[in-house]
Amino acid sequence: MEIKGKIIVVTGGSSGIGRALCRRFVQEGAKAVVVADVDEEGAKAVAQEIKGIAVSCDVRNEDDMIHLIDATEERIGPIDLVCSNAGIIVLGGVEVPNESWQRIWEINVMAHIYVARAIIPRMIERGGGALLITASAAGLLSQIGSTPYSVTKHAAIGLAENIQITYGDQGIKVFALCPQAVRTKMTRDHKGGGVAGVDGLMEPEQLADAVMDGLRSESFLILPHPQVEAYMRRKTADYDRWLKGMRKLQARYIAGEPLKK
Repeated sequence: MEIKGKIIVVTGGSSGIGRALCRRFVQEGAKAVVVADVDEEGAKAVAQEIKGIAVSCDVRNEDDMIHLIDATEERIGPIDLVCSNAGIIVLGGVEVPNESWQRIWEINVMAHIYVARAIIPRMIERGGGALLITASAAGLLSQIGSTPYSVTKHAAIGLAENIQITYGDQGIKVFALCPQAVRTKMTRDHKGGGVAGVDGLMEPEQLADAVMDGLRSESFLILPHPQVEAYMRRKTADYDRWLKGMRKLQARYIAGEPLKK
């Protein structure tokens, strides 16, 4: 998939991965980039920088998501690619309060569903389109230290897979972006990106390079950290051994020891 001449919407576009994608899409010749974020001022700042359009949008609210799609298509034209990118992390295990579980579920999972409901029928009607879901390597592997993040990112991967299976023959391209640690607000308070930084902390601009490669090759999985594919193979080759290894990694992380997989 080429970006030149395309109309693109990016949620969570005011900072981090979203901002890097917005900037890169413009560099690649996108016709228009819509920067959507609950941080309205941040979205406006990015939109001004790239000469795009800012839309205030709370991805937890389906009406906001419908408005985002409607407003974009009415003002600019048919959307070619939606990057459903907004996401959060909540630290802790199953003891995390219900309110926090609900919030991360709405942002990390339901937001993608709201986007899909709003845009897929329109894309099918006009012959096709694309959806990029920012998941995480945690959705393919796991996230030590955050059960809610691991669970919701697994759900995001499952959703992306099912959308691709269900609508792929009707012209809908789906991409699942699955990085490890990236230098964003999410990793700011964790030295080296935390346990997810085992293979280094990637800059958002580097991730944008990987996204461009993935879009051009039309690869379902976009893995900015190539090591993730090897970890996936280890997991599926011997699940019990992989789980044991992850427990050892967790123990080293808790003890503050150097991390190696």
